[in-house]
Amino acid sequence: MNKRFALAAALVSLIAAGALFAENTVLINAAGATFPYPIYSKWFDVYHTKFPNIQINYASVGSGAGISQLLNGTVDFGASDGPMTDEQLAQAKIKVLHFPTVLGADVPTYNVPGVSTDLNFTQKALAGIYLGTITKWNDAEIANANKGVNLPSSDVVVVHRSDGSGTTYIWTDFLSKVSPDWASKVGKKTSVNWPVGLGGKGNEGVSGLVKQTPGSIGYVELVYAIQNHMSYGKVQNADGKFVKADLAGVTAAAAGAAKSMPDDFRVSITNAPGATAYPISSFTWLLIPSQISDTAKRDAIKGFLNWMLEDGQGYNEALAYAKLPKPVIAKEEKAIGLIH
Repeated sequence: MNKRFALAAALVSLIAAGALFAENTVLINAAGATFPYPIYSKWFDVYHTKFPNIQINYASVGSGAGISQLLNGTVDFGASDGPMTDEQLAQAKIKVLHFPTVLGADVPTYNVPGVSTDLNFTQKALAGIYLGTITKWNDAEIANANKGVNLPSSDVVVVHRSDGSGTTYIWTDFLSKVSPDWASKVGKKTSVNWPVGLGGKGNEGVSGLVKQTPGSIGYVELVYAIQNHMSYGKVQNADGKFVKADLAGVTAAAAGAAKSMPDDFRVSITNAPGATAYPISSFTWLLIPSQISDTAKRDAIKGFLNWMLEDGQGYNEALAYAKLPKPVIAKEEKAIGLIH
């Protein structure tokens, strides 16, 4: 009888402890950019291990969807590879703050039969390909930058994202800077009216189409290309140098912006100056409401932001993301105080 009583008491105690844990659990929902998903997934898992009562659920649905869900109030915070526009910020019921998290890059990946070397792409070539004015792989603009490479006369098949994405924002932001025609006819957005090409959903869709379509070219995130062992080309930067994307090139692209980062952190580093700068680089941002009425969620989010800026940065390079410049981290740590 005593054993039964002890067992029952232990069960009641266990249930009570479980209920108390559930009551103290802080559940935070977020959604947005696919570009930083590998590092965000790592961060949220590590942070949950460190603080078991804090659970951050992140839906990797694309920057456009992340911004929409934030504005609709269906998530606690959003994420985007392109900063919110003035128009989007004006739609927000509560002021939205931008917090840069990591640095990454877009790369051109291609499937050209008979070509196994890293191709050089001039700025004019990439703009022309995506505008549909360069239609053959042996076009002079491509051939002149790749002396000695036997380029075929086959058609160039353009592949782009079909969904709204920060990856597209970065790509089109770059093209808008290097091509007046692109800027006037297409512009920069997470989703644009593409002049030519086939659409694939996500990095997976784009890379799948490129792999199965001879003569194709597409753009994917650097980390995705590395993890999936995809070949990608060098891109001509603002100094006229052909640079293959790597962490050093992405860091070099951010060097200038770090010195003059605006207070709202909305800055573009595509086509940045510098001989070693990779030109299709970008910050990516968490989009945090400045007012969070739930004190437990507010404290948990602020705590995560502080951890992300310090300990979290140590996980970046293993996943092919560049660390934030120290001046940017210092500025962000002060900005966390704006969340109340």
